[in-house]
Amino acid sequence: MSRLVVVSNRVAIPDGSKSSAGGLAVGVLDALKTTGGLWFGWNGEISEISGEEDDDLNLLENDGITYASLPLNQNDYDLYYCQFSNAVLWPAFHYRIDLVQFQREAWDVYCQVNDMLAKKLQSLIKPDDVLWIHDYHLLPFAAALRKIGVTNRIGFFLHIPFPTPEVFNALPTHQELLKMMAEYDLLGFQTEADRNAFVENLVQQNEYEELGEKHHRAYGNTFRTEVYPIGIAPDSIKEMAEGPLPPKMAAMKKELGDAQNIISCERLDYTKGLPERFLAFEALLENFPQHRGNVRYSQIAPTSRGEVLAYQDLRHQLEMEVGRINGKYGTLNGTPLFYLNQHFDRRLLMKLFRLTDVGLVTPLRDGMNLVAKEYVAAQNPDDPGVLVLSRFAGAANELTAALIVNPYDRDEVAAALNQALTMPLEERKARYDEMMALLRKNDIAHWSRRFTEDLQHIPLHGNGQDTPAEVATS
Repeated sequence: MSRLVVVSNRVAIPDGSKSSAGGLAVGVLDALKTTGGLWFGWNGEISEISGEEDDDLNLLENDGITYASLPLNQNDYDLYYCQFSNAVLWPAFHYRIDLVQFQREAWDVYCQVNDMLAKKLQSLIKPDDVLWIHDYHLLPFAAALRKIGVTNRIGFFLHIPFPTPEVFNALPTHQELLKMMAEYDLLGFQTEADRNAFVENLVQQNEYEELGEKHHRAYGNTFRTEVYPIGIAPDSIKEMAEGPLPPKMAAMKKELGDAQNIISCERLDYTKGLPERFLAFEALLENFPQHRGNVRYSQIAPTSRGEVLAYQDLRHQLEMEVGRINGKYGTLNGTPLFYLNQHFDRRLLMKLFRLTDVGLVTPLRDGMNLVAKEYVAAQNPDDPGVLVLSRFAGAANELTAALIVNPYDRDEVAAALNQALTMPLEERKARYDEMMALLRKNDIAHWSRRFTEDLQHIPLHGNGQDTPAEVATS
């Protein structure tokens, strides 16, 4: 089997700690350990140098995997990462065009950083390597590699949603982005809706041709699209959630007594629907007064991208809502809503998930949302909690036994919370068993294996004269 080369914006460089990796890192490491290979990307550091120096690439060998990483300079970090990636692509791909802050200079640097990274990687690539590129920071990466003569198989996986043409066409560089993405051999998406949105954008452009089911030609390139919903390692999550509680958590559980618990956990981001979620919890207390004083909602939301104004505004809004709701429904014995703007150890989080009665995961738009899957996997099979899940999370396509809600409808979410808090044990167990069977079937190893095997079978780049029949059966 060919060696696998993984490229992502950030590289999870091993540091000797025992903290458990999550999300992308688990799938990438599983794939790399199977074939041996290289993981390449930014190390998270900001340097004084321009990024073109020969000695800024750091190589580390660990457990059969080579980690190749480098810093970004301040200008590249500001314009490639903060501005174009996270103030243009992130809001646009999550259908928040109102928050897009497009600057032509940032677009230029976004492309320049992709070109720079491609040149850095080129010297590390072997002729038969297979390249797997990840996420919205690196949409132009295949095009950058093709410009300098790389002909290896290159696949791309988008971890966030892909917008429909009505939204995507609002980006001034939408045509350039589509042309660059067509340089990949295989494009993977979280859901069929995301894949269809990408294809719909292509259809609106000239020179697009459908070669067969999920096989396409555009801008002179032949490529395939497919859906690969990312999973988790459910047995690893279950193991973290089990076992004795830390002393402080055991004391907290004792203090709560018979009170029921709702928990949410995600980084602070406007896509997660946190203000809407707080209002839905308020509606639960308004519409179902029997829960007043008998339920506590804990929202964990560590700060991310704190330098971006939209995130600062969101944090202020949430703090105001917490004070208002607790002022309205709090008692001398305690407050119903706890908002924690801090990071929690992943192992501790899994134990928290296991202790709670309801997992509330209601993003306004999400590629997948692995927290929903982790909440289910962390539950006690003999007394599981209930997942309340947004219909706009990719996970809703798989976790159909959850209580699926529209996060914009506060009363619908409140009713679902009431249903979850009062659900009989047998129904909770039946829903849990159904979701766990799916999580085990479509776990993180299955996700990475499907993608890499499909990529291995793609014809080598430059074989663009294949007939539609040949492509469709490749």
